[in-house]
Amino acid sequence: MWAGIVMLWVFSMPLVGDGLMRYVEGGMKIVPAAAVGGADAIVVLSGMVEQVAGAPLGEWGEAADRYEGGLELYRAGNAPLLVFTGGHVPWQPEYVPEGALLEKRAVRDGVPVDAIRVSGKVGNTAEEAVAVRKMLGASRIILVTSAFHMPRSVALFRRQGFMVRQFPVDFRVSGKKRMTVQDLLPDAAALEQSSMALRELMGRFFYLSGRMDRA
Repeated sequence: MWAGIVMLWVFSMPLVGDGLMRYVEGGMKIVPAAAVGGADAIVVLSGMVEQVAGAPLGEWGEAADRYEGGLELYRAGNAPLLVFTGGHVPWQPEYVPEGALLEKRAVRDGVPVDAIRVSGKVGNTAEEAVAVRKMLGASRIILVTSAFHMPRSVALFRRQGFMVRQFPVDFRVSGKKRMTVQDLLPDAAALEQSSMALRELMGRFFYLSGRMDRA
């Protein structure tokens, strides 16, 4: 019992939660669209929309920067196609695949409908890579996803034969800051950071062990 309490305290400390997240983000930095270069398509990974009653296009979650990053690249002329993946979980069959909602948002925001592609239903990053490969073939893409999720995503898309340029967004930690006593006190947000970072590390372990198709 005491070991569990100590573990909960440790992973609830901002010092630990932010440290783990900083590790999985791997020192990535915000990149201007002009520095990314050109590609055949911009691929925006799912994971940013919460579907709630009364909101036909859903409500933004924490990773909404993925959508904004995709539009920024398209408007800057980095690629002629904007691809959204059809994120969908099997235990919520009544939900619309996320890509369909993002397509409607993008059209509303001025992107021509013939410049948008949406993959079929996908349940994880490995399935996203396979679905986009079936849609585009092996091509040059700019991959847009959260910074902590980028290394695993790049590895999976390269496995499918893509030439990948990275456009990380949704950074979860800021630069180095002075440590205070608050960094050692339990905090729910820090526990969430630890949980997210540990889940990402487990996903990378499955990739390295050859079991990434299920991660």
